[in-house]
Amino acid sequence: MPWSTHQVSNQAPELSGYNLFSTDAALAEGLRRGGGDWHEESLARFGAELGTPEVLRLGELANRHPPELATHDRFGNRIDRVEFHPAWHALLALLRREGLHALPWMAPRPGAHVARAAGYFLHAQVEAGSLCPTTMTFAAIPVLQKESALFSRLEGLFYSTEHDERDLPLEQKRSILVGMGMTEKQGGSDVRSNTTAARPLDGGGRGGAYALTGHKWFFSAPMCDAHLVLARTDAGLSCFFVPRWRPDGDKNAVLVQRLKDKLGNRSNSSAEVEFQEAFGIMVGEEGRGIPTIIDMAGYTRLDCVIGSAGLMRCALVQAIHHARHRSAFGRLLAEQALMRNVLADLALESEAATLLMLRLARAFDAGDDPVERAWRRIMTPAAKFWICKRAIEFTGECMEVWGGNGYVETGPMARLYREAPVNSIWEGSGNVMCLDVLRAIGRAPGDFLLLLEGLERMGQGHPMLRSLTARLRDSLAQSPEQLEAGARRLVQRLVLAAQAAVMLEQAPPALAQVFADSRGDGECGRVYGALAGAGAQKEILDRAWPA
Repeated sequence: MPWSTHQVSNQAPELSGYNLFSTDAALAEGLRRGGGDWHEESLARFGAELGTPEVLRLGELANRHPPELATHDRFGNRIDRVEFHPAWHALLALLRREGLHALPWMAPRPGAHVARAAGYFLHAQVEAGSLCPTTMTFAAIPVLQKESALFSRLEGLFYSTEHDERDLPLEQKRSILVGMGMTEKQGGSDVRSNTTAARPLDGGGRGGAYALTGHKWFFSAPMCDAHLVLARTDAGLSCFFVPRWRPDGDKNAVLVQRLKDKLGNRSNSSAEVEFQEAFGIMVGEEGRGIPTIIDMAGYTRLDCVIGSAGLMRCALVQAIHHARHRSAFGRLLAEQALMRNVLADLALESEAATLLMLRLARAFDAGDDPVERAWRRIMTPAAKFWICKRAIEFTGECMEVWGGNGYVETGPMARLYREAPVNSIWEGSGNVMCLDVLRAIGRAPGDFLLLLEGLERMGQGHPMLRSLTARLRDSLAQSPEQLEAGARRLVQRLVLAAQAAVMLEQAPPALAQVFADSRGDGECGRVYGALAGAGAQKEILDRAWPA
């Protein structure tokens, strides 16, 4: 219809119909370097599918129509069922089909974790909420594999590539998802203060049946077919597998009190629940619930890193696309010197996050080599601290590139910005991550020193990298109180050293040099767009998002 008042012009077109994988040079190169090239054809197909208007629309719909809780059916029976928009189930079907819930366990081979990380990273750019139950299921499998009697019943359901949305007992399902329930009102991250109690039903012990009474303040994805839960026995906190349905076919006594009204991650349900003698099976040794759950933490934290890196990539592509189509003051935004500086800086940050998350995934493919062990135990919480925190500022800056158009919910930027903080909080907030880094270093200082030596070799003796690693070595001489007080500074230096190392080893030399120079000039934590000079900006942007 012709407008009588004005002509609509100078609006960036919708970004769709592109291949998320083939347009990402850093991801494709990192996949090959990490031994996941056998999965490249599948990722190219998946990347093309994710970029279609139809799949991008699924992400929008799943967040525009959040889940709804029905505590009772029309007859008054307690059902505690969460209803989802069909888009949610379509997204979970995509994730399941690609094996992102279990790929390294279903088909173990070199590069399996790297291949899965690349697929997870692609899906994160379309919709993040559906990744939550996928991650928890992925992390639960290696824990439950140690319980042979239980896992033998569940293995086929875990490894199925079909999404089964039906609310039925485990024996009637074609596939299952597993959630987590750890935190309580009084404790949050301090799970040692949990009060939920478990009473043995058949003598107790590992593999035994228990009745759980208590509550969980954050019960992630309550419609999962089972949850791993911490509860207290006479021996201390223990871990339990709590199915949604009891073995006798009745609904388990896990009562959903309400769903959380969250800032972001709105497509995914998080609940407050109470256990009223709920049935559960002990997993792991009695009184060793926290060590059992910690086995999962490495995988869930890795996914936080991958997911945040994916959000950054999505926000970056949207920002560059907008800047190449929107004019202001007589020129395209992308042609203006200050905007190019901002976009180039963002592109460097995104590539460094991508390469670091792939290198981290590669460590999960490796054996018990001390350096790879240090990557898993020290670098995982460090990367979660830094990349998840950077994603918050990063998505805000990309929103600002869009201006007022980015601040409204009809476009993609507001959802990306609201989504960004969750990974910095979930699975341990920033302080918890930094303290975990200190604990890991304290347990294996020799591994930490080997890690630093490895970073120096990767960076081929770059002065910025040598300076950071020297300061990190010096920090080991500090008292425990000094180390804790300065933990964020130490972790920041460690991740910057790791990012500089992977960039110097893997990125084009001009890009790596700009990254190392800019992150080593004492301006860390500065606003984006403070690169010194205009060197390599065209190369940086053309690599980040081919024109």
